[in-house]
Amino acid sequence: MVAHLASSGESWHRPQLVGIVNVTEDSFSDGGRFLAPADALAQARRLLAAGADVVELGPAASHPGAEPVTADEEMRRLDAVLDHLVAAGVPVSVDSFQPRTHRFAAARGAAFLNDVKGFPDPGRYAELADAGCRLIVMHSVRRTGRTDPRTVLTGLERFFDERLAALQAGGIDRERLIIDPGLGYFLGTTPEPSLAVLARLHAIRTRFGVPVMVSPSRKSFLRAVTGRTLAEIGPASLAAELYAARHRVDFIRTHDVAALRDALTVLAALDRHTGS
Repeated sequence: MVAHLASSGESWHRPQLVGIVNVTEDSFSDGGRFLAPADALAQARRLLAAGADVVELGPAASHPGAEPVTADEEMRRLDAVLDHLVAAGVPVSVDSFQPRTHRFAAARGAAFLNDVKGFPDPGRYAELADAGCRLIVMHSVRRTGRTDPRTVLTGLERFFDERLAALQAGGIDRERLIIDPGLGYFLGTTPEPSLAVLARLHAIRTRFGVPVMVSPSRKSFLRAVTGRTLAEIGPASLAAELYAARHRVDFIRTHDVAALRDALTVLAALDRHTGS
């Protein structure tokens, strides 16, 4: 579904919606709520009913201060949930940077692997080339203090230039690659780098010519900009997600699929009415 805003010339694009299920004890947004397989499956079904195209399972938190989780524990958390969703024909993404978890997820039928470290090990590229799933290559450079957004953007471009070239040289088809520029703590402790990256989404997508995923949902930079608490950050998350959709990202990873789906639906309906 693609809609056009006649008044502004911008394009409203229907991205794929990736619903987040954190199968963790200490996720910043909902840690512990979906750790039990039955609870995780129930949440996945709610997200699908709300309009999710993909369900992403996160077996370990990645925010600063999160407790390390072994690959064995990640696989234990994923085991029953992943099998049930794949058997039901649901496209599943698994959010992990651990090679053993990647192998496990790919063998069990995951459609996507999402690595917050961006698949840094060239020694694994031949193995990844043989896997059938798509790879979400994330840019993640945690900085402290105030950072010049231009430095972040320059580093982001260098990172993706080098990493995409390396993955392709390792035998991985470019058509399987998706990039995530990272937001929030993945870029720094102040909001400016995240805002700069969001403002440059169209340029990033154009430069690299591969699908782009973003995940502003409930991120720290939105709380810093608005002064809202985590419980109050829904409207700010939706605003950032709609901005990303306007700039034609391909995937939006979100906690609140229903709100984003409804907002995109209303914008498309308004645009159709305007053009009639």
